[in-house]
Amino acid sequence: MPAGTPTPEDHYVKRVTLPSGKTIEVVYFESARIESEDPALEQVPVRSARDIHICAECDSGLVYPVHWDEAGPENWRVALRCPNCEWNVTGIFSQDVVDDFDERLDEGTEHLVSDLKQLMHANMSEEIDRFVLALDAEALLPEDF
Repeated sequence: MPAGTPTPEDHYVKRVTLPSGKTIEVVYFESARIESEDPALEQVPVRSARDIHICAECDSGLVYPVHWDEAGPENWRVALRCPNCEWNVTGIFSQDVVDDFDERLDEGTEHLVSDLKQLMHANMSEEIDRFVLALDAEALLPEDF
C-alpha cells in the first residue's frame, strides 16, 4: 500500500439520515479525528457526567443544549446553558451521556406539553363559563359577532 494511504483501521463509517429522508455514509479518518482544541473543554464542571442537565452554579435542573456537534466516533461536543443563572459551558460527552441527556430533554418536553394542555383547557373552560353567563343574562347582541 502506498505511503499515506489510509488502512481500514484508520477510518470508520457512520450512516446519517438527512431531514429529506435520504441516507448518506460519512467516512471519518482517525488522522483527521476531531480533537478538542481547548483542554478545558474536557473538564466540564458537573456533579457527574450523567447530570449534565443540572447547573453547576445554581443546581437548576433546567440546563439545555445550545449547540452540539460530533467530536469523534462516539463523543459529542455540547454547549450547555442554564436559563436561571446564565451559566454556560461547552464540553465533550460520550454517546451514552448524551442519550441520557436527550431522554431528560424529552421528559421535560412532555411535562411542558402536558402543562400547556392543562392551561389551555382551564382557559377555555373559563371562556365558556363567561359565554354561558352572558347568554343567560341576554347580554349578547348580534353586533357582538
